[in-house]
Amino acid sequence: MFGILKKFAVAAAVVVSLGAMPSDSRASQGDIVDTAVAAGSFNTLVAAVKAAGLVDVLKGDGPFTVFAPTDEAFAKLPAGTVEDLLKPENKDQLVAILTYHVVPGEAPAASILGKKLEVESVEGTSIPIDATGDAVMVDGATVVTPDVKASNGIIHVIDSVIMP
Repeated sequence: MFGILKKFAVAAAVVVSLGAMPSDSRASQGDIVDTAVAAGSFNTLVAAVKAAGLVDVLKGDGPFTVFAPTDEAFAKLPAGTVEDLLKPENKDQLVAILTYHVVPGEAPAASILGKKLEVESVEGTSIPIDATGDAVMVDGATVVTPDVKASNGIIHVIDSVIMP
């Protein structure tokens, strides 16, 4: 279970950091968590990562690819969903959702463009990806910003929360 949590934490950190990456140089970049916090558009994701106890995991070694939903993506969920998921009694469900957004290894956009495939998430189930059209779709969510680099992975910002 720690391996899954570690991968999820890294993914969540990548998601949070997506908007904060100014360059391609990893040497000057923070880890996934630091990048996400600095981005400012992943506050809900960061809160979820903290509630799930995945911060240290996401600060760990990677590499990871994180499909990171923005605050606006979380706002699309039915009213009360996020608040319920953040309750301690729902931690297992929260961890499952968050780790579904993380894939071990790096999957830059160039490696999937023009392809339709499935990748295994840290959560354990496959995520369908369709990069054959005008937009890259990840289990129904659209990648709005690809290839945000962090010292321990890549973040692809998505416009919806995806569910296992």
